[in-house]
Amino acid sequence: MAGGWSRDGAVQDQIDASIEDEVARARSRLVSGESATHCDECDAEIPEARRKALPGIRLCIRCQSALEESETGSGGINRRGSKDSQLR
Repeated sequence: MAGGWSRDGAVQDQIDASIEDEVARARSRLVSGESATHCDECDAEIPEARRKALPGIRLCIRCQSALEESETGSGGINRRGSKDSQLR
């Protein structure tokens, strides 16, 4: 069911595009290869258990947490345009 000037299925296309964008973003952040023994930011030693669990890791837990915290923010483009998403 389309509303206004949109065609049938336009809302689902927007939802699919949003999901594809997020999957591509998540895949681009995956690391691989040999893990560093010391953090690239603070030079703290990275525990062996962390290096084995996350191949290609370059940051200690503290620096990784700080990086992830700084990356969280607005979700980008509001494609849905719902009232709930506009109130955030």
